Amino acid sequence: MMDTSNTRIIFMGTPDFAVPPLQALAARKDFEICLVVTQPDRPKGRGRKLAPPPVKKAARALGLDIFQPEKLNTDDAAARLSALAPDYFVVAAFGQILSQRMLDIPKKYPVNIHASLLPRYRGAAPIQAAIRNMEKMTGITTMIMAKALDAGDMLLQESTLIHPEDTVQSLHDRLSAMGADLIITTIDQINSNRLTPTPQDHDSASYAPMLKKQDGCINWALFSRQVVAHINAMNPWPGAFTHLGNTRLKIFAAAAENGGIGEDIGVDTPAFPGTVIALDDQGIHVAAGKGRVIIQEIMGTSGKRMSADAFLRGHPIDLPSRFT
Repeated sequence: MMDTSNTRIIFMGTPDFAVPPLQALAARKDFEICLVVTQPDRPKGRGRKLAPPPVKKAARALGLDIFQPEKLNTDDAAARLSALAPDYFVVAAFGQILSQRMLDIPKKYPVNIHASLLPRYRGAAPIQAAIRNMEKMTGITTMIMAKALDAGDMLLQESTLIHPEDTVQSLHDRLSAMGADLIITTIDQINSNRLTPTPQDHDSASYAPMLKKQDGCINWALFSRQVVAHINAMNPWPGAFTHLGNTRLKIFAAAAENGGIGEDIGVDTPAFPGTVIALDDQGIHVAAGKGRVIIQEIMGTSGKRMSADAFLRGHPIDLPSRFT
C-alpha cells in the first residue's frame, strides 16, 4: 500500500551537479524518492566502455529505484511516472526537455534547480557564462518548470560572489551544494504554504548556450582580465587553448598583470597580442590587447597538466615567440 504521509518525489538528474541535491532529499525522513530518472550509461574514456552517470551511482548507493530512458517523453514513461503519484518532480541538469504532459504529472510542481540568478543566463552553460562575462555574483534559482526553456515562475534564489580565481569547477561545486540546501527549503516552504511563485521578467532574460570545443580558443586581443576570465570559464571543459607554432597548448590557470578594464596598461613597450614577452618564476608572460597575462598552469602534447615553470624546463620557449 502506498505511503501517503511522506512527500513523494521523482528526481531527475545526470551529472555531478545533481548528486548533492539528490543526497539531501534522500536524507529527509519525511521525503520519499520514489524514482530516480537519469540518462543511459554512455561510452567513456579511451576504451569507450559504458559508464554510469554520477546520479546513477549515487542513487544505487542510496538503494533507490533507477530509470534510464533514452527518451523520456513516451507513453510508457508517462504511464510509469504517473502511476507513482509524485507530489514533485525535482530536476537538476537532467539533459532532456520534458513535454507538457510530463510537466503536468506532479500533484504540486515540477521544480528545477538552475545554476544562475534567473532570468539571467537561461540555458545549458550558465556557470561558464557568468565567469566569462566577469559577473560579480551568481547563484541558484529554484523554479517551476515550464515548456519554454528556464522560463517558469521562480520560487527561491540564493546568491554567491564570484571570486577572481574561481573556475567553473570551483563555482560548480559551490552552487551544487547551495542547490542541495535551497531545494529542501523550497519544498518545505511550498508544503507549508509559505511560498508564492514569482514570474520572471522575460525582457531581461539572457541565454548561455551549450559550449563547443572550439569555444576554448583564446583571443589574446582581449584585455588581460577578460583573457583570464575566459581561461577560468573553460576549466575544466572544454579547456582554454592556444597554439605555439604547430603545437596546441591548453591553459588551465593564469593571472592578469595590469590591463583590467579602465586601468593603465603599465607596459612600456606594448607588444602584439599573443606575444610571449617574458619567462620567469611567475610563469609565461603574454601580451594581451591591454595588459599582460601570466600563464601559471599549462598542458602540452604530453597530456600532463603542469606548472609553467615545469613546462618550460622540458619545453623551452625562444623569445620572441607568439601564441596564435
